[in-house]
Order: sequence, then structure tokens, then C-alpha cells
Amino acid sequence: MNQLFQQVRILDPIASRDRQLATPTERVADILAIDGTLQEVSPTTQLPTDLTIIPASHLILAPGLVDLYSHSGTPGHEERETIASLLRAAQAGGFVRVNILPDTLPALDRASEIFSLDREYRQIAAQIPNCPQLGYWGALTAGIAGKAMTELVELATAQITGWADGREIANLALTRRLLEYLQPFQLPIALYACDRQLRGDGIARKGIAALKYGLPVDPVSSETAALAATIEIVAEIGTPVHLMRISTRRGVELIAAAKLRGVPITASTTWLHLIANTSDLASYDPNFKLDPPLGTAADQIALIEGIKTGVLDAISIDHHAYTYEEKTVAFGEAPPGAIGLELALPLLWQHLVVAGKLSAIELWSALSVNPARCLHQAPPTRSILFDPNRVWTVTSDNLNSLGRNTAWLGREVIGKVNCEYSLGTFLASK
Repeated sequence: MNQLFQQVRILDPIASRDRQLATPTERVADILAIDGTLQEVSPTTQLPTDLTIIPASHLILAPGLVDLYSHSGTPGHEERETIASLLRAAQAGGFVRVNILPDTLPALDRASEIFSLDREYRQIAAQIPNCPQLGYWGALTAGIAGKAMTELVELATAQITGWADGREIANLALTRRLLEYLQPFQLPIALYACDRQLRGDGIARKGIAALKYGLPVDPVSSETAALAATIEIVAEIGTPVHLMRISTRRGVELIAAAKLRGVPITASTTWLHLIANTSDLASYDPNFKLDPPLGTAADQIALIEGIKTGVLDAISIDHHAYTYEEKTVAFGEAPPGAIGLELALPLLWQHLVVAGKLSAIELWSALSVNPARCLHQAPPTRSILFDPNRVWTVTSDNLNSLGRNTAWLGREVIGKVNCEYSLGTFLASK
């Protein structure tokens, strides 16, 4: 089907260009979609006769989103999330690539496990038009304690995204050995900096709010002590690393200083840490229990500024579905994590772009082209349409994820990806 999108707003994060805000020669445009490619209509463009005209002045056309790391229920916890439900949730949220962490059951610590999961993915993808690509992080360490390396060479044969555990590594000596061993592979390595001994039983970031609500506190040093040590190891070994789940103001400062002295790191924070903070724990909603915990208001401001300045390269979703029974318990007893693939873009748009804290380009870059760069991948070529003004209510019936563990269940959200139209290759920057 040939389609003409009239007066659509174009976001081009590759060229850092927003047509709505640019000069009169870089305005909103009519976009012609023919046979999986998109082109801007000019006075000399020959329009096909079999053309469906779509008024699109309320829509944004931009590259699809890329999620650095999320969690799959398959294999082992299909009651939480299946590959099919994960992919449909990702598609509904505008994601064209999703990369899952290896904390499945069994874990993705062998090439055979990844080959098996990839076969299942390909069977499902054949049934979902424009299905998102699924990538797999191979496990760095094996076992519950994570004290030994996996068969890293074998895992490399499975065409993994890179290596990550999604949890802290047992000790710094092991971290050092891993970075030495993996240096020749030149694949992404993602590390989560957390000192569990310093954290203890803390479930809320230390500050006035945590004390007010009577929640065991997690000191900032549980992140920053591990982060500083990891940065020093990376600086010594020289193996590039992506630092996951940065959640504190001091963490942002450490990364900024490390980048200034040339340490080969990239870093990300999660979407919920950008739109919520410890004051949201007043409700004791277990869907706000995260790992790492939500930061203070000062942490939140620093994280947003980190995205704006590029100190933090990307925003991850860290989507983690749980069953109703698992999550509907007291705050302190709930497992950490929340769903987000379908909610991240509209909520980030409202909290950050509409509120004037980030530009549209800054947000889109952090969700699309920058995550791809962190993964050593080309920018996404498939496009999505986003309606920033569409109002909808989050219900069990309209979520694609099997998980319902979100604080926005039953609440009104503004902004929705339009999946009605099949779009192709994003316009090349001019």
C-alpha cells in the first residue's frame, strides 16, 4: 500500500534536527511511503495513483527505539512474560530492538541456550509483522553466586549482543580478569556497579524521604564505591565498558570525571529513575521498588542533566515483568522491577519534553541512536509514528506485556505509538 503522510513532524536524531523547530526550509513535511522506503515529497515528486492520504500533523515520524537491557520470562518464568508478549509490548512502545539479560532459567550462560531461545524467537517473529529484533546478552559469570567465568569463547559463537550479568560481579579481581580476557573480542560489556555489603538490607536511597517513610536505607556509597573501583579497573585495562543503571548524582559526577580523562566508558540510567524519586515511595507502591532504588530529587535532577549533557549516553527500560501474586505484597517483600516497554516513551515525553527539561531530540537520541552506539551497532533504520497528544488509560486489557506491575495501571497517560501503519527505512539525513 502506498501512503502519503501529510505534514508530519520529523525528528532526525542522527543529524540532531527537529523539523518543527528548524528554519523555514526545514519544516514539517509530506512523507511518501512506498515499498518499505520513505521519501520526502518535493514539487517534482511523482505521486502514485493508488495513494492513501493520511493527515499527520498530529504525529511525529522518527527512528524506532532501542532498548539496551530488559528481562525475559522465557525460559523458566513464562507466567511472567513470554517472548511473544515481550515482543508485542516492545512493538507497542516503539522499540525496534530489544536486548534481554541472561537471568533466565536456565541462564543464558551457554551457546546452546541462546541458540534454542533464538529458534523460538524466529518462529514467533515470523508471525508478527515488523517484529522487533531480539538480542541476547551472554552471561559473564555462572551460578547463583556468580564467582566463576562462563565459557566466554563458546558464548561468542552464538552472535550475542555482548556480555552482561545484570547483577553485580562477586569481586573486583574477577571483574579485572573478565576485562583482560574479553578485550580481544571487541564486543560490548555491560557492568552493574553495586556493593551489596554496603547496601545491606537497604531498599530506599538514603535521604529525608526514606527516613520519613521508615524504609531501610541504601547509602549512595553502595553505588559509588563499586563504580569508582570499576572505573579504575577499566582505566587500567583499557577494555571499553558500558555502566548500567546509574542512579545517583555522585555516580554522574564520577562518570563525567572519568570521561574527561579518557576512560573508555559509556553509561545509562533507567527511564523510571528519570521521572520518579524517593518522594514517590510515600504510597509504598511495590512497583516503585527497583534495583537500584529510586534516587532523591537531587539525584533525579542530576540524571536528567546527565542525559542532556551526554555524560549519560542512553536511557534503558530494564523492563521486568512479574506476576500479580509476586508483586502484590508489602513494599519490603516485593521483588525489584517494573514493566516499561509500552509506557516509557509517552511518560518520558510528558515528564521531560513537555516539561521543558529535555528537547525532543535529546530524548529521542537517548532512546534510539545512542543505545545503538553503546552496543556498537548502526542506528535503527525502521521508523515509528508517535502521537504525543493521544490520551489513553493503562488497563490490563490494553497492555501487551503479561506483567501488570506498573504504578500507572488504571491511570491516564498522554502519548501513544501508532502501530496502524507499516513504515520502512528512515529518511537519510540531508
